[in-house]
Amino acid sequence: MAIKELKEIKVLEDLIANLLKPYVRKIDCEAYYPRDFLMELGKSGLLRSQGLDEKEFRFREVRVVEEIAKVCMTTAFNLWCHLASLTYLRKSGNPFLKNELLPSLENGKLLGGTGLSNPMKYYAGIESLHLKAKRTAGGYIVSGQLPSVSNLGHDHWFGIIASVNEQERIMAYVPCHAKGLKLKEKLEYLGVNGSATYACSFHDVFIPDDWIIAQQADEFVKKIRPAFVLYQIPLGLGVIEASIQSIEKVCNKQGGCNHFLDIQPDELLSNVNPLKEKVYHLSEFSDPGKHWKELLQVRLDVVYLTLKAVQTGMLHHGGAGYLQKSDPSRRLRESYFLANLTPTVKHLEKMIQSFVF
Repeated sequence: MAIKELKEIKVLEDLIANLLKPYVRKIDCEAYYPRDFLMELGKSGLLRSQGLDEKEFRFREVRVVEEIAKVCMTTAFNLWCHLASLTYLRKSGNPFLKNELLPSLENGKLLGGTGLSNPMKYYAGIESLHLKAKRTAGGYIVSGQLPSVSNLGHDHWFGIIASVNEQERIMAYVPCHAKGLKLKEKLEYLGVNGSATYACSFHDVFIPDDWIIAQQADEFVKKIRPAFVLYQIPLGLGVIEASIQSIEKVCNKQGGCNHFLDIQPDELLSNVNPLKEKVYHLSEFSDPGKHWKELLQVRLDVVYLTLKAVQTGMLHHGGAGYLQKSDPSRRLRESYFLANLTPTVKHLEKMIQSFVF
């Protein structure tokens, strides 16, 4: 391991210890948004791509998500939203977005969200596009509603895709303070309420050309979807690893009766280690999109294993895990969120079995 990598790991460990671990229960139980931690990640240099090969920063970011998810998947999910946002701008040919906004998103001055849950379902033939756009002088006018967009705040930006007509769709990057855009916070979820998730209503929002990520969204989505899915996989890996560690800590309690349970840590380890190797391998390809079906399968396999791991954790912890504020119950709720994160389990099953997106 290189010295640079050792330094980065120490920086990440310190950030997690000082700015995340003390707030995990508050994030889970009080819908606290870990803004300071996310901003410090950028300030630390862990999200910068300048001077790095795409394979290098992609692998590093996958590992960062995984390490954070071991402690708090809500925060790791927020980071995934931000990384998806970075991907949109890194792949865009728009000079304003790449030269003016991208550096601020990578160095901790700005945070970003995704806004592509509905479009990803649209491209899989599951939903129609919720946003409509009309061309006007210097840009577009956008109207419609997105039911859930995460990692948002007054000074945040997020990606959208809107239909201009039956043949044309645009992708844009929009600030939350844009005139005509209204945000309503959503806090009624089973878990992951600290994710700063909002319903977004667009009422004739003007999108100048400087905010256009791609004029041909259909083609652009093919460039960003591998990273969009890849960065989700370590969310599950982190939760699985945390579940295994928690199970190992209680293996000898109550006279060692946990040894009689059907699933033991060794089985979960033997399942997760090959998946980890596949994820790391996929992240180091110059174009993970060439391995699209394999990527989808790993994403699905990790979700199913996450569900298995947290269920096992609940059984091993018994009554202690059944407490609302316990770590096993938090991971249980996090895992069900992951199963419903776009692309959801049924979305993934459809894509793999029919191999469409």
